[in-house]
Amino acid sequence: MAPERVLVVYASDQGSTREIADFIGMQLRVSGFAVDVRVAGEQPDASGYDAVVLGSAVHDRALLASAERFARRNAEVLRARPVWLFTVGIGPSLRGPVGGLLRRMVPPKIARVRDLLAPRDYHAFAGVVSRSAFSAASRAVLELCGGRYGDLRDWRVIGSWAAGIAADLRAVGPVRPGGGSR
Repeated sequence: MAPERVLVVYASDQGSTREIADFIGMQLRVSGFAVDVRVAGEQPDASGYDAVVLGSAVHDRALLASAERFARRNAEVLRARPVWLFTVGIGPSLRGPVGGLLRRMVPPKIARVRDLLAPRDYHAFAGVVSRSAFSAASRAVLELCGGRYGDLRDWRVIGSWAAGIAADLRAVGPVRPGGGSR
């Protein structure tokens, strides 16, 4: 029996992460799960859910503060449930030798939250990169690292990741209030 309730919680700055969270929520609903998509800043209670997907935009190589607060406040509950973590930022869209190295790195601040939650999977997605959001110096660094501008989200990859979550959830079974599967 599949978990019945899934919380998709996100922290978004410009809206790109919100759209990805909504898409993941929709994919999980289509797969038969009851899904609530909530803003991390509202600090929803994770204890009423069988599984949680947490997503955040990345700024300064870290999760947004509201996503990190949600993770830390709910860490005990989250460690007792299936959890998936995703981030949205520039890193996954970088190309070239320098970009390739940076793309494979998990920034230490994100790694600490990932390690705290021990998610079943962590995935970094490319987001929307607006040229106007960068100073001239930042644009030069971005271009040296193989960065580019535009909507760089790969909805096929995001959909595949969401389908993997659904398949994993079907295999897990509902979580008892004290943790563990029924």
